[in-house]
Amino acid sequence: MTEKTTILLVDDDLDFLESQKQLLVAAGYDVHTACTGKEGVEKAKSLHPHLILLDVMMNTQTEGFAANQEIRSTPELSDIPVIMLSGINTELDLPHRFDVAEGWPCVAFIEKPVLPEILLAKVREYAR
Repeated sequence: MTEKTTILLVDDDLDFLESQKQLLVAAGYDVHTACTGKEGVEKAKSLHPHLILLDVMMNTQTEGFAANQEIRSTPELSDIPVIMLSGINTELDLPHRFDVAEGWPCVAFIEKPVLPEILLAKVREYAR
């Protein structure tokens, strides 16, 4: 029997969590969710998922960054690929766009609203 790829999805938008979970489960993944960065880090420690999908702006505009920093600095989690998700480019009036090229400690950045085909392609690319 083949082990399913485990994904941890962290976002404070419950509708987004449910819709993305359904998409990923239908694609054959084992999906767990968390609604805060702190809960996400704790679940990551207990699950050790193959991939983490992490929203940037939750209770604060930088909660996802803080959670990602904690994940990266925790030895047993530091090898887990993280894909950041956010509407930061559209929700904030920024002079430039954020992307992975700016050195974020993540493997990819997906802008919200998330297109299902883009999410699934990135998950296939980075889930181990």
